[in-house]
Amino acid sequence: MALATGDTAPSFTLPDHDGDSFSLEDAAGSPMVVFFYPKDNTSGCTTEAKDFTALLPEFEAAGVAVVGISPDSVKSHAGFRRKQDLGVRLLSDEDKTVSEAYGVWQEKSMYGKKYWGMARMTFVIDRDGVIRKIFPKVKPDGHNKQVLETLQEINK
Repeated sequence: MALATGDTAPSFTLPDHDGDSFSLEDAAGSPMVVFFYPKDNTSGCTTEAKDFTALLPEFEAAGVAVVGISPDSVKSHAGFRRKQDLGVRLLSDEDKTVSEAYGVWQEKSMYGKKYWGMARMTFVIDRDGVIRKIFPKVKPDGHNKQVLETLQEINK
Protein backbone atom coordinates (compact mmCIF):
# COMPACT_ATOMS: atom_id res chain seq x y z
CA MET A 1 0.00 0.00 0.00
CA ALA A 2 1.41 3.36 -1.04
CA LEU A 3 1.71 6.21 1.43
CA ALA A 4 -0.44 9.28 0.90
CA THR A 5 -0.63 12.84 2.14
CA GLY A 6 -2.17 12.77 5.62
CA ASP A 7 -0.68 9.39 6.56
CA THR A 8 1.57 9.04 9.58
CA ALA A 9 5.16 8.74 8.39
CA PRO A 10 6.64 5.30 9.07
CA SER A 11 9.06 5.39 11.98
CA PHE A 12 12.69 4.58 11.29
CA THR A 13 16.15 4.48 12.83
CA LEU A 14 19.14 4.34 10.48
CA PRO A 15 22.89 4.97 10.71
CA ASP A 16 24.10 8.23 9.21
CA HIS A 17 27.32 8.98 7.33
CA ASP A 18 29.26 8.99 10.65
CA GLY A 19 27.66 5.74 11.85
CA ASP A 20 25.49 7.58 14.39
CA SER A 21 21.84 6.50 14.69
CA PHE A 22 19.18 8.92 13.53
CA SER A 23 15.45 8.33 13.84
CA LEU A 24 12.27 10.04 12.77
CA GLU A 25 11.63 10.63 16.46
CA ASP A 26 14.89 12.64 16.71
CA ALA A 27 13.10 15.33 14.71
CA ALA A 28 9.83 15.10 16.70
CA GLY A 29 8.32 18.52 17.20
CA SER A 30 10.02 19.83 14.05
CA PRO A 31 9.17 19.45 10.37
CA MET A 32 11.42 17.19 8.35
CA VAL A 33 12.29 16.65 4.70
CA VAL A 34 13.24 13.09 3.75
CA PHE A 35 14.59 12.68 0.23
CA PHE A 36 15.19 9.18 -1.11
CA TYR A 37 17.79 8.89 -3.85
CA PRO A 38 19.23 5.92 -5.76
CA LYS A 39 23.02 6.10 -5.46
CA ASP A 40 25.90 8.17 -4.09
CA ASN A 41 28.17 9.95 -6.58
CA THR A 42 25.84 9.69 -9.57
CA SER A 43 24.98 12.86 -11.48
CA GLY A 44 21.32 13.31 -10.48
CA CYS A 45 21.91 12.29 -6.88
CA THR A 46 24.90 14.62 -6.58
CA THR A 47 22.86 17.51 -7.98
CA GLU A 48 20.01 16.84 -5.56
CA ALA A 49 22.26 16.51 -2.48
CA LYS A 50 24.32 19.60 -3.39
CA ASP A 51 21.16 21.63 -4.00
CA PHE A 52 19.69 20.65 -0.61
CA THR A 53 23.06 21.53 0.97
CA ALA A 54 22.97 24.96 -0.71
CA LEU A 55 19.59 25.76 0.89
CA LEU A 56 20.34 24.02 4.19
CA PRO A 57 20.70 27.35 6.08
CA GLU A 58 17.18 28.32 4.98
CA PHE A 59 15.75 24.95 6.00
CA GLU A 60 17.55 25.13 9.36
CA ALA A 61 16.36 28.72 9.94
CA ALA A 62 12.81 27.40 9.52
CA GLY A 63 13.56 24.60 12.02
CA VAL A 64 13.41 21.88 9.36
CA ALA A 65 15.67 18.81 9.42
CA VAL A 66 16.75 17.53 5.99
CA VAL A 67 17.95 13.95 5.51
CA GLY A 68 18.76 11.91 2.43
CA ILE A 69 18.30 8.13 2.37
CA SER A 70 19.76 5.61 -0.06
CA PRO A 71 20.75 1.93 0.07
CA ASP A 72 24.45 2.90 0.02
CA SER A 73 26.67 2.04 2.99
CA VAL A 74 27.74 4.37 5.80
CA LYS A 75 31.26 4.34 4.31
CA SER A 76 29.92 5.29 0.87
CA HIS A 77 27.90 8.16 2.38
CA ALA A 78 30.94 9.45 4.28
CA GLY A 79 32.98 9.51 1.08
CA PHE A 80 30.14 11.12 -0.89
CA ARG A 81 29.80 13.91 1.69
CA ARG A 82 33.56 14.55 1.70
CA LYS A 83 33.97 14.44 -2.07
CA GLN A 84 30.98 16.70 -2.79
CA ASP A 85 31.31 18.92 0.32
CA LEU A 86 27.76 18.09 1.40
CA GLY A 87 26.10 19.37 4.55
CA VAL A 88 22.94 17.28 4.53
CA ARG A 89 22.74 14.23 6.77
CA LEU A 90 22.79 11.01 4.75
CA LEU A 91 21.24 7.83 6.12
CA SER A 92 22.12 4.29 5.07
CA ASP A 93 19.25 1.89 4.35
CA GLU A 94 21.29 -1.09 3.13
CA ASP A 95 18.57 -3.65 3.89
CA LYS A 96 15.96 -1.36 2.27
CA THR A 97 13.50 -1.76 5.15
CA VAL A 98 12.77 1.97 5.36
CA SER A 99 12.70 2.34 1.58
CA GLU A 100 10.11 -0.43 1.40
CA ALA A 101 8.05 1.13 4.22
CA TYR A 102 7.94 4.42 2.30
CA GLY A 103 7.18 2.66 -0.99
CA VAL A 104 10.26 3.94 -2.79
CA TRP A 105 11.91 0.52 -3.38
CA GLN A 106 10.09 -0.30 -6.59
CA GLU A 107 10.14 -2.57 -9.59
CA LYS A 108 11.56 -0.70 -12.56
CA SER A 109 12.11 -1.48 -16.20
CA MET A 110 14.95 -0.52 -18.54
CA TYR A 111 15.26 -1.75 -22.12
CA GLY A 112 12.54 -4.30 -21.37
CA LYS A 113 14.43 -5.76 -18.41
CA LYS A 114 12.73 -5.60 -15.00
CA TYR A 115 14.72 -4.94 -11.83
CA TRP A 116 14.25 -3.48 -8.33
CA GLY A 117 15.60 -0.04 -7.52
CA MET A 118 15.14 3.17 -5.58
CA ALA A 119 12.64 5.71 -6.85
CA ARG A 120 13.69 9.32 -6.37
CA MET A 121 10.98 10.66 -4.04
CA THR A 122 10.75 13.30 -1.32
CA PHE A 123 8.47 13.41 1.71
CA VAL A 124 7.65 16.55 3.72
CA ILE A 125 6.72 15.50 7.25
CA ASP A 126 5.21 17.93 9.75
CA ARG A 127 6.11 18.33 13.43
CA ASP A 128 3.48 15.73 14.36
CA GLY A 129 4.94 13.06 12.06
CA VAL A 130 2.24 13.42 9.41
CA ILE A 131 3.14 13.41 5.72
CA ARG A 132 2.12 16.79 4.33
CA LYS A 133 3.48 16.46 0.80
CA ILE A 134 4.93 13.70 -1.39
CA PHE A 135 7.02 14.51 -4.43
CA PRO A 136 7.03 11.41 -6.69
CA LYS A 137 9.39 11.03 -9.67
CA VAL A 138 11.59 13.94 -8.60
CA LYS A 139 13.67 15.80 -11.17
CA PRO A 140 16.79 16.94 -9.23
CA ASP A 141 17.25 20.40 -10.80
CA GLY A 142 15.41 22.99 -8.70
CA HIS A 143 13.71 20.38 -6.51
CA ASN A 144 15.20 21.91 -3.34
CA LYS A 145 13.39 25.18 -4.09
CA GLN A 146 10.08 23.36 -4.69
CA VAL A 147 10.40 21.71 -1.27
CA LEU A 148 11.28 24.98 0.48
CA GLU A 149 8.30 26.73 -1.16
CA THR A 150 6.02 23.89 -0.06
CA LEU A 151 7.25 24.22 3.53
CA GLN A 152 6.65 27.97 3.45
CA GLU A 153 3.07 27.37 2.25
CA ILE A 154 2.45 24.75 4.93
CA ASN A 155 3.82 26.99 7.69
CA LYS A 156 1.73 30.06 6.77
